[in-house]
Amino acid sequence: MNNSDSGTTKNDIAWSKVFDTLNIPQTISERGSFVITAQQIKDISGREPRLMAKFDHSENLPRIFQENRLAILPISRGSYVISNFNAYHQFENNDMSIERLSLPTHLQSLNADNIFSETVALNCALASGMLNDFLGEDDLISTVSGRMKSGNLKFHVNNTETNTLQEVTVYNAQIEIDAAYEGVGSLAVFEAKNDLSPDFLVRQLYYPFLTWSDRIAKQVRPIFLVYSNGIYRLYEYCFENPQDYNSIKLVQHKRYSIEDTGICLMDIQSVFDAIHLVDDPTSIPFPQADDFERVINLCELLSENQQLTRNEVTENYAFNSRQTNYYTDAARYLGLVEKNRSDGEVVYELSSYGLRVLKMTYKQRQLELCKSILQHRAFYLTFQQSLQIGAVPCKQQIMKNLENGIPDKMSESTLERRSSTVRGWVEWIYRLINEE
Repeated sequence: MNNSDSGTTKNDIAWSKVFDTLNIPQTISERGSFVITAQQIKDISGREPRLMAKFDHSENLPRIFQENRLAILPISRGSYVISNFNAYHQFENNDMSIERLSLPTHLQSLNADNIFSETVALNCALASGMLNDFLGEDDLISTVSGRMKSGNLKFHVNNTETNTLQEVTVYNAQIEIDAAYEGVGSLAVFEAKNDLSPDFLVRQLYYPFLTWSDRIAKQVRPIFLVYSNGIYRLYEYCFENPQDYNSIKLVQHKRYSIEDTGICLMDIQSVFDAIHLVDDPTSIPFPQADDFERVINLCELLSENQQLTRNEVTENYAFNSRQTNYYTDAARYLGLVEKNRSDGEVVYELSSYGLRVLKMTYKQRQLELCKSILQHRAFYLTFQQSLQIGAVPCKQQIMKNLENGIPDKMSESTLERRSSTVRGWVEWIYRLINEE
């Protein structure tokens, strides 16, 4: 069995080897931290240090880091510090209304239906006036972006083991700014992602914030932009104490779209009324993936990359290996993704149906996805009952629907877990209602 099939990633194996060779946990226990060079990482693991130390979300951390509650931060161009850092921040809930904007009619090279990278998403956000609205600045100029040196930084990070502040000193580490827009009153530095995740690495905002706060007199505003499924999610943060990594605080967040997001209950009712039930696939497990937006986002990731191994999905997306299995199986259950083998490895790619769905406009895509869900009996029955009682049914009722909709006998605990997915997906359908 290869590594990806066993749920162990290449980074898991490589970092275990590094930890054993250098006795890292023991050193951290004695001294509080461990400084490791890029050359040590490469010599011991045989892997590219930059990829070995890039963990944008806590789920990406190798198993040995998670087991020891560790994180890693760069402190120079060629070295890192490992310790029990509280390095990540949970995204705040942003189930708010979506503000509709549009691109200037004379633009032909930007297309709201074909946003294939973070850079294009940022360009659309600027062209539509979204950034002016969010930042409250009329005249924004694109300024610094790309890779640059941080300069010398000194700050404190919470140590989760000792519950104390731990000092970190950085000498010219490499930082990367996806975009920066300067207005009359401020400089906004952006981290942009097209993957949905529960949290993010604070460093991605903090190092650019510290670097540019030292270089200019204007206010520096750290902004996180997440683009997925036609929706822009913008988060502005501040650091209440500039020398405290964990003093991050949300200032504001909004959701925008430059597509037609006006979906009413009548639209969904029309889809439901036209449903023809299909049999559940016998070779694919019933879904255990509660967050349907992340099922869509996984399809978007595959759309950009054509084909990904299980290991690549796990290492490049905010999934652990178990979640990779759950979410790829969920997308396969709906016919959006296919699982194949290439050179002995499991690979995932969009099906022809999945490709067609992702090329649809926002409204068409959401309604087609509703159809793909509701044509399965357990989801159909649950949605039907929700229309009758005006609320999503209770867990016990959903479990009964599962027993009626699936021929295989399931244990009580399995039924309970899968009822959570049914509830999550039906709730997603109702959240689509955004009557303009």
